[in-house]
Amino acid sequence: MEVGNLIWLGYIGAAAGLIFAFIQFRKVMQFPEGNETMKKIAGAIREGSNAFLKRQYKTVAIFFTVLFVILAGLAYIPVLIAGDWDAGLVNPFTPFAFISGGIICSICGIIGMKVATYANVRTAQAATDSLNSALNVSFSSGTVMGFVVNGFQIFETVTWFVVLRYVFGASDEIIAQTMITFGMGVAVVAVFARVGGGIFTKAADVGADLVGKVEAGIPEDDPRNPAVIADNVGDNVGDVAGMGADLHQSNSGALVATIAIGFIAGYGVAGMLLPIIVCVIGVLMSIVGTFFVRTKEQPDQKSLLKTLSRGVYVAGFLAAILTLPAILFVANGAYVDVVDAYGVVVGEVNNMRANGWGLFGAVVVGIVSGFVVSALTEYYTSDATKPTRELAESSQMGAAPLLIGGLSLGMKSVAGPIISISVAVLVAFFISSIGGGGFDAGLYGIGLAAVAMLSTNAIILATDAFGPVADNAGGIAEMSNLPAEVRERTDALDSLGNTTAATGKGFAICSNAFTALVLLVNYVYLVDGQLLSAGRDALDLSVINPAVLIGFLCGAAMVFYFSGLCMSAVQRAAQGIVVEVRRQFKEIKGLLEGKPGVEADYATCVDICVRSALKEMIAPTAVAIISPVVAGVVLGAAGVVGFLAGTILSGFALAVFMLNSGGAWDNAKKYIERGNLGGKGSEPHKAAVIGDTVGDPLKDTAGPSFNNVMVLASTVAIVFAGVTVAFSLL
Repeated sequence: MEVGNLIWLGYIGAAAGLIFAFIQFRKVMQFPEGNETMKKIAGAIREGSNAFLKRQYKTVAIFFTVLFVILAGLAYIPVLIAGDWDAGLVNPFTPFAFISGGIICSICGIIGMKVATYANVRTAQAATDSLNSALNVSFSSGTVMGFVVNGFQIFETVTWFVVLRYVFGASDEIIAQTMITFGMGVAVVAVFARVGGGIFTKAADVGADLVGKVEAGIPEDDPRNPAVIADNVGDNVGDVAGMGADLHQSNSGALVATIAIGFIAGYGVAGMLLPIIVCVIGVLMSIVGTFFVRTKEQPDQKSLLKTLSRGVYVAGFLAAILTLPAILFVANGAYVDVVDAYGVVVGEVNNMRANGWGLFGAVVVGIVSGFVVSALTEYYTSDATKPTRELAESSQMGAAPLLIGGLSLGMKSVAGPIISISVAVLVAFFISSIGGGGFDAGLYGIGLAAVAMLSTNAIILATDAFGPVADNAGGIAEMSNLPAEVRERTDALDSLGNTTAATGKGFAICSNAFTALVLLVNYVYLVDGQLLSAGRDALDLSVINPAVLIGFLCGAAMVFYFSGLCMSAVQRAAQGIVVEVRRQFKEIKGLLEGKPGVEADYATCVDICVRSALKEMIAPTAVAIISPVVAGVVLGAAGVVGFLAGTILSGFALAVFMLNSGGAWDNAKKYIERGNLGGKGSEPHKAAVIGDTVGDPLKDTAGPSFNNVMVLASTVAIVFAGVTVAFSLL
């Protein structure tokens, strides 16, 4: 069997993922919705979520249209002027690949959010029966998101490969470049979704908690709180739609970067197809892993974490085993034409065969490093472990010690993931070079490790996306006055979801660091080739080159400036919610007292969040897109390399810090709310609520947004490499 024909296996993997997602969706829809009050509340959440996404993607469409016109101009105007198809500053497929990536990424987020808004009320109703029933509904809804993301990711990649290779007869080089281009479209949508959804959800959450819990002393999700519906809407648009776009970008970024490195490494079609096959195996094994997620009626964090981890570990273990024969088969048939100086084929060579076992080792390294990162994130953020419980205990001394402790915890937590990924990169590099291949083979191994880390992302995302559903279910239970044990069950799942959400974000951050490193190498190879073709010197990447050094500093500055824009956006939007909630408590007579027939004006709070998020998401996204282009024009290609390196190094560390600090503060609050250290309404609880409100924009807006920015900056730099070479001042 010719290795190139294995591309059709991609459609099998994509179909399996999408069909399983549809089956899970049908399963969710078969569960009952509960009483009329529950249906009414769920309908309001669904309506607000749909309204926000509709307005958000209208804004994104305008942004995409502008970028499409720019890319089309760079691709075709030089061609028309010179009369040469090779004259374009970007390849002719770039504008269309960019648009397709954005559309697919948007679809993934929309589908996941819609399913979540149907599953939340069904989870609340299922919690009236048992914890296991509630987990069954919420986790099933999460699997829809997980398998839609992976299914569409494989489908899009395979389709572009087939169209370029078999319809247009494009070279392997053009295929590799185009893959990265649609990765840019995915990354742009992911940043918009993360930033916009993150601003919405955290503005509502912070505003609702500060006025409702701290000032008024009413429970979370109390129907008297005017921001309660906006808070639940935010869970869907930020933690579901945003996370879906985020993880789709992580998957796509790792996949397309490794495909490009497969070409650079001289592995030909086999090197470009192997990452796709690894993803197919991961999707199939993720389906198997979902059947191992079951729990008993023991609503403690440790047993629930064990339940979800079982499914993830089974999927990863099986994927590692089945990847070996696939790699050896592909490597055995990886023949590449040898051409002479005149372009005449004079023979064949197999550069991959001797590296088969080494590449398998890189896959194992990627999967294991994913598990290590998950364990480290779980250790620092779960309330079943020492760091978060000690953080919760510090709340007995007030908010200040709690805040200091959370910052300290986040800073210390950075070392583990960075060391783990560094070790994984080194091991993957050296082990994949076994048998020859040198530097390029090692780089390919790093990319393959990143793909392997995310190959079972379908079930990882499922364990993440169920959390917001459980959170919504708890809100619906509270507002519907369901029995106390129902809220106890949904709170157990919600607390678990905070930890698994942190784990999923940790996966995304670390895999994006992997991916960004591979994309950085792609950029160096691409620009070096363009410079040499133009008769210019190759890149000088010495650290003492002023352009490289200044690029480092500018990349780090962009990281902090972007994060500051996200944080200040949440601050301004949250202040608007605080003012509105206070106004309603003061002006709507009988609202705070719970007088029958008096209802809060939920729609106004939703509208404040929508308008704030849509307005504030533009600036951070624009900074992330424009800054690599400006760096290229001002500092040249060497400066861009420094800029990307500074972005990756500082962005990786800052994202992990923000993620783990925020996650620990959140779970410390939930630990107290379960009756520890005085329980709800106590002074430690009020301090923990303040810590949670500080941590919310860290872990759900700025932190997860930046893991997309690392890849977005790299893909933008690659797409605009021709502009940098043609117009740079240095």
